[in-house]
Amino acid sequence: MDIDVKKTLAAFSNMGLSNVHEYFGHGFAASFFSDHEAGKITDEEFLQEIKNLLGGEVSDEVVIDAWNALLLRFPPERIALLSTLKNRYRLFLYSNTNAIHQEKFQDIYRRAFSSELDSLFEKAYYSHELGQRKPETAGFEQIIRENNLDPKQTLFVDDALMNVEGAIKAGLKGLYLPPGIFITDLIW
Repeated sequence: MDIDVKKTLAAFSNMGLSNVHEYFGHGFAASFFSDHEAGKITDEEFLQEIKNLLGGEVSDEVVIDAWNALLLRFPPERIALLSTLKNRYRLFLYSNTNAIHQEKFQDIYRRAFSSELDSLFEKAYYSHELGQRKPETAGFEQIIRENNLDPKQTLFVDDALMNVEGAIKAGLKGLYLPPGIFITDLIW
């Protein structure tokens, strides 16, 4: 999925939260943002924390819209590649996310492709459901165990270097996609 963290940062900044970048950014999440992605706090607690930072009256809907602003689209060429790869390899998704984002990106996918995102994968793992976030090794290790994967024969691909490093620490092979490089640029 294409994301633009700057859109969420700008939306919160426009609401008066000018230092949101201190709490949240691509490849980094601190405090309650991280707790939300790890399923340690509920959506309601997360929204209340944002409202507390804003220091004023704001509806859940407005906060959710700002939070979801970073979610853009699923490029069709990447979805086509995943559809092809799933016929040749066991594919799994491991995403640092939260229930609010999951509901929105599942809807974006459903509207664009008339199917479910999770159908592209043998199994999809979402950090808030797993109770673990990348780059910690515990989440990778759980996925390896649950699916009887051979880590030496399993490739983890991510656009955050710290997540790839976490996968490698868990024994997986890792491939980092730097800015401007996408899975469709690779020869499979």
